[in-house]
Amino acid sequence: MDLRPILPLLTLILLAPDAAAQQGLNGAYDALRVEVPVARAVKTTTSPVMDGDVLDDPVWQAAPPVTDFWQTTPDEGRPASEKTEVRMLYTGEMLYVGVVCYDREQGQIIVADSRRDAALDEMDSFRLILDTYQDRQNGFMFGTNPAGIEYDAQVSNEGQGGGFGGNPRAQAGSGGGLNVNWDGSWTVMARTGDYGWSAEFAIPFRTLRFNQGETQTWGVNFERIIRRKREKSYWAPLPRQYELPRVSLAGTLEGLAIPTPRNLQVMPYVLVQGAREVELNAFDTVGPNADFGLDLKYSLTPSITLDATYNTDFAQVEVDEQQVNLDRFNLFFPEKRPFFLENAGLFSVGQPGQVELFFSRRIGIGPEGGAVPIVGGARVSGDAGGFRFGVLNMQTAQVGAAGVPGNNFGVVRLKRELPNRSFIGGVLTNRQGVGDFAAGDDYNRVFALDGQVGIGQYGQVSGFAARSSTPGTSENQHAYRLQAGYNAESWMLDAGYAEIASGFNPEVGFLERTAYRHFNGLIFHSYRPDFLGFHELRPHASYNGYWGLDGFYESGFLHVDNHWEWANGYEIHTGINFTHEGVREAFTILDEVEVPAGAFDHVEAQIVGNTDESKWFSLNMRTVIGGFFGGDRVTLSPTVRLRSGEAFNAEFGLSRNVIDLPGGRFTTTLLRTRLSYSFTPRLFVQTLVQYNDAADLWSANVRFGWLETAGTGLFVVFNQTTGFGDALVPGLDNQTLVVKYSRLFNMLN
Repeated sequence: MDLRPILPLLTLILLAPDAAAQQGLNGAYDALRVEVPVARAVKTTTSPVMDGDVLDDPVWQAAPPVTDFWQTTPDEGRPASEKTEVRMLYTGEMLYVGVVCYDREQGQIIVADSRRDAALDEMDSFRLILDTYQDRQNGFMFGTNPAGIEYDAQVSNEGQGGGFGGNPRAQAGSGGGLNVNWDGSWTVMARTGDYGWSAEFAIPFRTLRFNQGETQTWGVNFERIIRRKREKSYWAPLPRQYELPRVSLAGTLEGLAIPTPRNLQVMPYVLVQGAREVELNAFDTVGPNADFGLDLKYSLTPSITLDATYNTDFAQVEVDEQQVNLDRFNLFFPEKRPFFLENAGLFSVGQPGQVELFFSRRIGIGPEGGAVPIVGGARVSGDAGGFRFGVLNMQTAQVGAAGVPGNNFGVVRLKRELPNRSFIGGVLTNRQGVGDFAAGDDYNRVFALDGQVGIGQYGQVSGFAARSSTPGTSENQHAYRLQAGYNAESWMLDAGYAEIASGFNPEVGFLERTAYRHFNGLIFHSYRPDFLGFHELRPHASYNGYWGLDGFYESGFLHVDNHWEWANGYEIHTGINFTHEGVREAFTILDEVEVPAGAFDHVEAQIVGNTDESKWFSLNMRTVIGGFFGGDRVTLSPTVRLRSGEAFNAEFGLSRNVIDLPGGRFTTTLLRTRLSYSFTPRLFVQTLVQYNDAADLWSANVRFGWLETAGTGLFVVFNQTTGFGDALVPGLDNQTLVVKYSRLFNMLN
């Protein structure tokens, strides 16, 4: 095996100065963390008035305030520049959090968005995380801004694998991450005044999951962002390489004496839709027709929840962003459907976006990519006896017209979490064909073990080993991965190896490519110079190499880059890429342009830049110029964002490739326009319009939403897809209009 492509990276890793890597142990963080900070919640018989005004409500004065916040940005280790007070109250059913964000320049507060789950890093905001199991790995996150938006998320494995904020370090790792698409049932109100701004959170205990027992001790941390100063501060201090999901460094919340909550939630929906389809020279109008279904949530214990669904529908979910495939591997589209998002991190095993042993998007998708109705299903998940577990079973319908059999999907997940960010677990997935069109041996199963070992504060080793079972395949059905990482304040190192055998087939999962060995490595340095207005410089190098199981070098990508970040929010990333592509068999890339078999080695220049994203106008630009499959490629990807106050947001994106290969020349253009107007944080209109010239396809998705709680409410959704076709493939012109109303009923109050 030729290791020459990775020698530069291996040399950098081996020569990384150990003394510099230890700088994270000697910073102001260690001086601050003399002891774990403690907050106390106070029980009350009088609930606060939920109007966002903490200062004028005497109920809040019974709770001792939390006041000391410490910066990670821009002045790591220094006290926050503005005072923040947090108080916590609770009744038998509700946890209340009151926050006052004092600001001596109230007129300079930035409120850039009022959409649910908006990117709070781009504006003044406040977030908290609750580690309700106090396992130092998982939690529930809630946040808001001065407009009173609702932001919530589930955190697994301290956010690793899902990314958080704009910190590239937060992208490292695997196994769950940050699930912002989770929508809990809770409320928040915010208000501004000459003192700054304030907010009141009301979080029902039935929305959370926690251990059995009346007396509770949780992990907790608070984050405040003052955007004009680019200031981020925390109550429980964090080193600058970590963000709020780092619950192993959270403080402690005491004083909770909670009676066992009673929780039975029923969420029925009714739906009316009509469709007009013109396809393959045919015309068809469907509807209007009506339908109904429901979801149910029941707390078997405070830590174990049953979720059930019947006639599952996801009409209100935004459509996928289109992609152009300029390679010979599978494209990844993330899960957006609400039922599959709760506790999604618990079921995650593998390498996100490359090897996913369970990928819920496989449920309800036919062999040709079309939608298959989901009859129903159930999930039981939670914590018992120190183990986290999840059991999921879903049934899809048989589609007689297409000859698609029904399928039963099952997943069992067990995970034991250990001290210092460590765990060991296992997962079993099963797909079983049922019905008239299913063969007797129509099944697929995967079993895997996975784990993680934390080493000190900054190091960890993780991995998995899996085996699939598919009729007709008896050999080479294994897959495994081992990854080691070190993440300190100034240095991040990462290296790993994976092998996917030729017979490994996770039909309830996702594989970007098959039958390969993968080496990856990263060396990443960050420092904060005191000149030319810089906030941080981040030089780094990374490598990803893929070999076939026969030693054939399939792909190599050596990336050497530096991120130049200024205190005013501007960034420029200047990089160079050394690429290798080994093509075993010729393939058609686009427009009948063929890429021949052979080896292609190229160099690319890459420049990425953005202006301050908190302003009313911002620009992001990505440019790649270099060789491509024996020819040349120029990629331009500008994105322009416009805002008017917190109500109106517009985003215009273009991705254009100009490709000149020995076999021919072609261009691809992908246009994307997002428009959003929020009358209130719960009343909005959103539009996504896309054009993909590679498929010669226009699409539009227009959604009106009047939210109630936990993602329920009134939705009116219009979709249009127009394909122009050609002499051989007729065009299409399809429209659908859906009106859906769902309601949450708390049956045990």
